[in-house]
Amino acid sequence: MADNDKHGIRRNLTNYGDPEFAAYLRRSFARSMGYSKDMLERPIVGIAQSASGFNNCHRYVPELTEAVKRGVLGSGGLPLDFPTISLGEVFLSPTSLMFRNLMAMDVEEMVRAQPMDAVVLIGGCDKTVPAQLMGAASADVPAIQLVTGPMMAMPYRGERLGACTDCRRFWAKFRAGEISDEDIDEIEGNLATTAGTCAVMGTASTMACVAEGLGMMLPDSAAIPAVHADRIRAAEATGVRAVEMIRTKGPRPSDIITEKSVENALRVLLAIGGSTNAIIHLTAVAGRRGIRIPLERLNLLSDETPVLLDLKPTGNHYMQDFHAAGGMSALLTELKDLLHLDCMTVTGETLGTRIARGAPFVDRGVIRPRSDPISPVGGLVALFGSLAPRGAILKRAAADSGLFEKEGRAVVFESLEDLSARIDLPDLDVTKDDFLVLKNAGPRSASGMPEAGYLPIPKKLAKAGLKDMVRISDARMSGTAFGTVVLHVAPDAASGGPLTLVKNGDRIRLSVKDRRLDLMVAEAEQAKRREGLKTPHLPERGYARLYNEHILQADAGCDFDFLRG
Repeated sequence: MADNDKHGIRRNLTNYGDPEFAAYLRRSFARSMGYSKDMLERPIVGIAQSASGFNNCHRYVPELTEAVKRGVLGSGGLPLDFPTISLGEVFLSPTSLMFRNLMAMDVEEMVRAQPMDAVVLIGGCDKTVPAQLMGAASADVPAIQLVTGPMMAMPYRGERLGACTDCRRFWAKFRAGEISDEDIDEIEGNLATTAGTCAVMGTASTMACVAEGLGMMLPDSAAIPAVHADRIRAAEATGVRAVEMIRTKGPRPSDIITEKSVENALRVLLAIGGSTNAIIHLTAVAGRRGIRIPLERLNLLSDETPVLLDLKPTGNHYMQDFHAAGGMSALLTELKDLLHLDCMTVTGETLGTRIARGAPFVDRGVIRPRSDPISPVGGLVALFGSLAPRGAILKRAAADSGLFEKEGRAVVFESLEDLSARIDLPDLDVTKDDFLVLKNAGPRSASGMPEAGYLPIPKKLAKAGLKDMVRISDARMSGTAFGTVVLHVAPDAASGGPLTLVKNGDRIRLSVKDRRLDLMVAEAEQAKRREGLKTPHLPERGYARLYNEHILQADAGCDFDFLRG
């Protein structure tokens, strides 16, 4: 019997050339940790936990881990938690996306190498959940996702504040001179006052909903607030289900993550008005199973999938309101005729069986019916054209539709450093009708594709009251942000894409209706400009070099070329 056909403590035995000696030695060392011989005969549930002092979103992970262990022990399994890399969004330089693939490799290899019959993945922060799903999809051991849950939005001077849409709203007011240094300092201390991920439909909440829509989480566990007792109960139930998956020999990620379930997840992404980052992450997760997500297909789905959630940044409410309003069961019920109901979920039942139970309560002020959507079309749209041959993404649900059909003059920033140095200069040559263009912030750049696509409105225009203008880049933006921001331009500038050829004063045409983003410069002139391009410097060593040599473009999920299925 091969090692991977064995179970519990005998699974994946260390290779000394003598399997029985390896099992004997492993039991000996396990017993040094105080486990009884009977306990070591149980099936093992690994718990991949990503607690870190550099990750505020994961402050309650130790408590969730203990709850998962209760569920596993009570169901006859042996829970063994293990650490992985943790990606605290705002604590990483140059950006967390650069390290997502590293975490995915960590998760995959530890799940594959260590003796576990199933694994619970505990995470929440933006890049953590996709990294865990990517790793689990590749390892293909029975796996179940458990998210940390969103923060609670808290009262402040007659309104509620929650990270991080409100962060950006007040920072824009501060830049425009509408609030004082003292005010912004006080707001800083009131934006994020509980454990958990951002309180709005940012990337973390989007990926939680996408993971549930994909079938990799227990029903209605995506939106439970981090501080709610239901979050702990969900953790215990996740542990119970992990043991059941061992006994029923699945389902495995390969049974759950299919072309149909990926399309279901896309429908969820569009209906919740979710983060632009999620299309990169879902593309990477699907890619681990050899499934492509053509951006043309995204457009077709977007045109027939309405936005149903009235949540910030595209609406008025917070994630805690979504949970109280009926959560994912209510949303999926509204979408049921658009979904593939025969898809398997981590519970062992189909999505259709889950939806048939319905939602016991629905608050229509938060979760709209299909007959009265927030928007009749999905939140995201892909653009193509001479400036984005392989596509770009616009979150139209969070943009000013008055800017959707427009031609403008390019005001170009060559890098993040250039942007920082010049964006607020009083003599910057810029008007409200111009297009701000940022280069060299894509996946192949030294900055590693940060959430810098939400270029600030130049201070002199912000002080004049301007709230939005067209912004174009190969960068990403936070799911908590808003505005007419064109992102993920592919190929990126550092790879020699057309974006690198744009100069100040060039004309660019944006047409959301036609799904076009075009550089209005003659091909002969573009070819002349290309002759002077220099090859970007390759990092000399370490992970940065591995990253630069193998990173794929945004339309392929920014995964490494050697990790795709």
